[in-house]
Amino acid sequence: MRDVTHDVPALHRRSFLKYTGALGAAAAVSASLSACSSGPESTNETGGGGGANRTLTAVIGYGNDGSWDPTQTASAFCMAANNHIYEGLLDTDPISREPYAALATQVPADPNATSWKFTLRAGARFHDGKPVTADDVVFVFDRILDPKTQTLAKGFFVSWLKEVRKIDAQNVELVLKFPFPDGLSRLTLAKIMPKHVFSQPGAWDEAIKGKAIGSGPYIQAAHHPKSNTTFEAYPDYNGPRKAAFKKMNWLTIVDAAPRVARISGASAGAQIADNIPYANIGQLESGGLTVAGGAGMNNLFLMFNTRHKPFDDVRVRQALHYAIDTGKMIEVALKGHGKPSSSFLNQSNPSFRPAKTVYDYDPDKAKALLKQAGVSGLKIEILAVNVSWIVDCLPTIKASWDAIGVQTTLSPQETTAVFTKMDQKQDYQVVAAASNPNQFGLDADLIMHYNYGPENLWMQYTRWADNSVAKALFKDMDRATQEPDAEKKKTMVQDYIDIVAEQAVLYPVVHNELMTAWNPKELTGIRAQPYPGINLLQAKWA
Repeated sequence: MRDVTHDVPALHRRSFLKYTGALGAAAAVSASLSACSSGPESTNETGGGGGANRTLTAVIGYGNDGSWDPTQTASAFCMAANNHIYEGLLDTDPISREPYAALATQVPADPNATSWKFTLRAGARFHDGKPVTADDVVFVFDRILDPKTQTLAKGFFVSWLKEVRKIDAQNVELVLKFPFPDGLSRLTLAKIMPKHVFSQPGAWDEAIKGKAIGSGPYIQAAHHPKSNTTFEAYPDYNGPRKAAFKKMNWLTIVDAAPRVARISGASAGAQIADNIPYANIGQLESGGLTVAGGAGMNNLFLMFNTRHKPFDDVRVRQALHYAIDTGKMIEVALKGHGKPSSSFLNQSNPSFRPAKTVYDYDPDKAKALLKQAGVSGLKIEILAVNVSWIVDCLPTIKASWDAIGVQTTLSPQETTAVFTKMDQKQDYQVVAAASNPNQFGLDADLIMHYNYGPENLWMQYTRWADNSVAKALFKDMDRATQEPDAEKKKTMVQDYIDIVAEQAVLYPVVHNELMTAWNPKELTGIRAQPYPGINLLQAKWA
């Protein structure tokens, strides 16, 4: 797979970040979005009658004003919502990410085939009542594969998917360039949208702003950017995961304190909330809520400007990683809900093995590496996003670097400000931010290409793509993508991750859990997911 920004060189990077919501994936959501404990009257709706007719209220710790275009968005709120509004040919379980038949009637029997044929579910209709047809499927994939149209989704498909053909009104064929079993789970990233709606002039801009018409179990009933989005069960939905809630109201509350307040206490106005701060876990549990974590790719990473000396020297980058007391960071900032990174991938990833270079806390080795590099009197300003848990981790980095003689200044800023500087190619030394590509999937090929590639957005930020080591790495990555043998491919991925670890250009410091809280007396079937947002397709009233 080519990386998710491999095909966007012509698209201005600020526009790309704005319209894809990539800031949400890369570094959560700007804390400049105000807390939404008030807003339109519908924000406070928690009733709607008793029993099964009452409204489920959820609190999401991310903004709902990113792009809602399923082919573009990386916004945590919007992706989670779209999973309830739209369907792919196949969708995936939110935890195992195993594919299941959604709009299609079955999963292809042979994942290694280079042609997958799908029959659409009889009677499937969009929320405006029009039937779902093969033309709608082809319409979406044509947009994704169009070399003239730059979308985030293109990077998930273009390297391995040749074309999508209409067989007849209810049947389509996907033609692959080579066997690619991981492609089955990626089909959930191609949400099928009505051609008669989104082929109209200006419709894609409307999709970005929040227009959402799918064939899934929930209709988007109302949308108030920076406040809330409401849903209603679609009565004509005949798919595998029917709506269990007649109405849902999802509040966007980015600030931690009002988010916790909304889920807790005798006057709690919501039944479930994501992005729970570690410091509040005990309080919520003592109040009768269930709080559970999902351990995945969520991580604090360091990104170095390799054009700013001495960060062009791999020994300096390694030294700064060895110097960090990750044990203290996990104990103090993450309250035990994290692990030191021993690979780019988290330990529960199916392709994980410890990298050959593991940055255990070793300040003496850090000092020795700096001395070998001829570096002394180094002063560093860490440009960091002001996401709450990242800010909690920064003092440990500063203390660790100060202890090896590196004079360190912390500069946490709003997420948008940090990445505006990146987009404008302003000079910087080190960025500390958060990332979680698991919202797109679990396969290592996808995760690594999201972060590394010759025209990848992150590699533009690091100014590293022209390095000879980088060029060889990207070739290794392409070869791994096309390797048909699963075990060989896994080994090839692990081998090139060794290079990524050794180079430490953009590399995680810790992987941490994401916490979800809910009221078990009101909801069942909830599973905490290791990426932002919630999935309620298997939940129901208790």
